[in-house]
Amino acid sequence: MRIANVIGSVTLSRVHPTLLGARWILITPMSLNGLQSNIADGEDLIAYDDLGAVINMKVALAEGVEAAAPFFPEQKPVDAYCAALLDNLDIFLENSDGERI
Repeated sequence: MRIANVIGSVTLSRVHPTLLGARWILITPMSLNGLQSNIADGEDLIAYDDLGAVINMKVALAEGVEAAAPFFPEQKPVDAYCAALLDNLDIFLENSDGERI
């Protein structure tokens, strides 16, 4: 699971029949450096969203097989899924001795 920043929404003119009515968002994943500087620095991608994420919101992103898990036992062609809306994010780093730095 990765953390991403929502940068927009997507409207499709054609869609797979199992995804009719789905909501899609455009997101940019964030690395640790990006999270610390609050700058999305990953490659943009589109994710399925049924939680109502809005622009500039941080979300937890599930990808691959895990992205299709919420639809089980149905099979849907989804490769990225907005799994959670993040209200607050605290980053703690530890050195090799387990001390926070």
